[in-house]
Amino acid sequence: MSDTRRRVKVYTLNEERQWEDRGTGHVCCSEPDSLTVTGEADGSLLLESKINPDTAYQKQQDTLIVWSEAENYDLALSFQEKAGCDEIWEKICQVQGKDPSVEITQDPVDESEEERLEEPEPGHLLELPLCEPERLEELAELVTSVLPSPVRREKLALALLTSGYIRKLLLLFRASEEAGDRQGLQHLYQIVRGLLFLNKATLFEVMFADDCIMDVVGCLEYEPALLQPKRHREFLTKTARFREVIPITDSELRQKIHQTYRVQYIQDIILPTQSVFEDNFLSTLSSFIFYNKVDIVSMLQEDEKFLTEVFAQLTDESTEDTKRRELVNFFKEFCAFSQTLQPQSRDTFFKTLANLGILPALEIVMGMDDVQVKAAATDIFSYLVEFSPSMVREFVMQEPQQADDVSVCRSAAVQMFAQSRMLMWLVCVQDVLLINVVIKQMICDSDPELGGAVQLMGLLRTLIDPENMLAPASKTEKSEFLTFFYKYCMHVLTAPLLANTAEEDRDLTEGAAKVNPVCPDNFQTAQLLALILELLTFCVEHHAYHIKNYIMTRDLLRRVLTLMNSKHTFLALCALRFMRRIIGLKDEYYNRYIVKGNLIEPVINALLDNGTRYNLLNSAIIELFEFIRVEDIKSLIAHIVDNFYTALESIEYVQTFKGLKGRYEQEKERQSRGLSRYRRDARSFEDDEDMWLNEDEEEEDVPDAGLDKGKSDYGKFMESEKVKESQDKENQPKRTASGSFKFTFSHSAAAANTTNGSKPPPSTSSSRAAAPPPGQARQTGLVGLVDYPDDEDEDEEEEEEEEADEEQSPRKRPRLSS
Repeated sequence: MSDTRRRVKVYTLNEERQWEDRGTGHVCCSEPDSLTVTGEADGSLLLESKINPDTAYQKQQDTLIVWSEAENYDLALSFQEKAGCDEIWEKICQVQGKDPSVEITQDPVDESEEERLEEPEPGHLLELPLCEPERLEELAELVTSVLPSPVRREKLALALLTSGYIRKLLLLFRASEEAGDRQGLQHLYQIVRGLLFLNKATLFEVMFADDCIMDVVGCLEYEPALLQPKRHREFLTKTARFREVIPITDSELRQKIHQTYRVQYIQDIILPTQSVFEDNFLSTLSSFIFYNKVDIVSMLQEDEKFLTEVFAQLTDESTEDTKRRELVNFFKEFCAFSQTLQPQSRDTFFKTLANLGILPALEIVMGMDDVQVKAAATDIFSYLVEFSPSMVREFVMQEPQQADDVSVCRSAAVQMFAQSRMLMWLVCVQDVLLINVVIKQMICDSDPELGGAVQLMGLLRTLIDPENMLAPASKTEKSEFLTFFYKYCMHVLTAPLLANTAEEDRDLTEGAAKVNPVCPDNFQTAQLLALILELLTFCVEHHAYHIKNYIMTRDLLRRVLTLMNSKHTFLALCALRFMRRIIGLKDEYYNRYIVKGNLIEPVINALLDNGTRYNLLNSAIIELFEFIRVEDIKSLIAHIVDNFYTALESIEYVQTFKGLKGRYEQEKERQSRGLSRYRRDARSFEDDEDMWLNEDEEEEDVPDAGLDKGKSDYGKFMESEKVKESQDKENQPKRTASGSFKFTFSHSAAAANTTNGSKPPPSTSSSRAAAPPPGQARQTGLVGLVDYPDDEDEDEEEEEEEEADEEQSPRKRPRLSS
């Protein structure tokens, strides 16, 4: 049978009460009341079982059917698919006349068990073996035999509770241990382990009481398979010491904490790993621990005096380091316990912590030098961010911070970068801003693998993610927080990136490109920059206006592309991914910025330097150019073909570059035939540009914010068109102090995809079409791109002037590195 729904494994329970695999096959109902399993490999008969109306069948975990056919002979079918298990279960229930929604068809009893475990008559209790050393083996067999049946487990639990049998067993354990009765202790191990698997909360209340739990742990030390017993009690009483960071006056709370720790130790350390058939046997034990933690959190939360004292000592400068470490670890465990609360209770819990001042306290402890304190504080901060990013953002924006102080600090940081390019500048950062403290911890992570930095980067990403800023009660949260972040925090995040690209050789067009001497060769620094680039790439994808303004005013992409020279390929790939995200937006502002800054060249150089190696870097660069070709980004295609096709035409193992050339030729042909005459309205385009470059005044205090403050009045735009056109032919572009360009777009740059009559425009047909290389680009004016019928004379004059200019200043193709 090939139906996978009927594919099963057959298990039998051996004498050691272990499940043995008898083979894999396919089950079917050969008769209306019979189950047959045929072997998958050889077609042999693995099982033939008649569905007895009196047999108790049990369905477990959606894919298991378990039953007993004779004394000490238990069978199980493990189905590959839930649908097959449901189908066979329905047939079994049909034969026995049961509802298929039940998990067990009936009470499993046979003649021998019926006498031992029959329901007691009123006034009579179920008789158990006497609690004597000679009867321990009998009791161990009894406890083990009832485990497969929920009904029999219930009966045994009732008998144990009614007779006070558990405390008698534990007294017998003490006597056996004093007498050195090794065999009796091993039987007690099996008995106590079986009692835990009975999965009854009423039994746990007795077993985990203060006067019993350590004896229970003692019984579990004598596992028969071990030559020497474990020393769990020694660990719990001597090694694991309970520390009260603040004295707990509530005795019930203290007892609950001790009990929870010990029961958790039993579950996690002492008990063996459960098999698939024991998966539900300890569910009540997990629930016992869960509700204990809920009680602990509730008791602590209600004790405001206790929590207030904890916060006071945590933020007190006179508190000793050891004491502070214990306080932070207490809060870490406290927050971990809070994860067990229901959503409404958890909300109340975190609001209580916020009202008591958990976030200001974290600002203090996260800035300390103690590694353990910072790690614990980071974990607490992660709980807060995971629970409510909005709460953290609201606190950050309400912090008392003067913008002038931040501005002075920012300038000092930039100067220190320029001089030393070391991370010690961070002492100048306004550490009272919580997010800046987090960024500082991320940048200064001492772990060679940057484990803490990765965690903090994820938290920052959550905080700046617009997807969780859409709460109806705070519609302005997105704009307000992002404005705050880019004004006060972004310069701290990008400082290591700017520091490690500060001495870039900007004249890339004069000879072969040189390897940047400051491009990080240190692996840990390269990892850090990769994390920063990952976060910036996320910003490009989700923060349209703010990150665009930041990139262009600081010429950030040029600095990032310097890292393409790194010997660490993963860092070069991160830089390339950043550029790929920008190009992927298909935003003409970004495209003009790339063309004007000649920022394709570092990517071309990396491709050529990679040579014939077929690796991830090669594939990623090819994919970038393939995207430009497929999406037909005309301005970038024209720039690539005009400037770099000679160097790329020899690459024939992919058709990408020939495809770019084909796109370019098709566009030229369409323009020359006049099939797609169109011009874009320069006023609307430049108005949009002016809006996002000048709308936000937050960058006025940044030294390297090279905004073009000399933009003309658009109301006089058409009157001054010819004057600006003549300036376009005379002036050269100027860099700001930080190296960023003043972005104004010429007719030749903006009209790369337009036509001018039947003659191809200079931006696509002449050698002057390529964007001037850095340091040699033109300082251009704003020229109208709207074609009016009465402008033909002006167009002719413009073409004549451009042709004359071409004859006087021919373009020089940049030389690429080999």
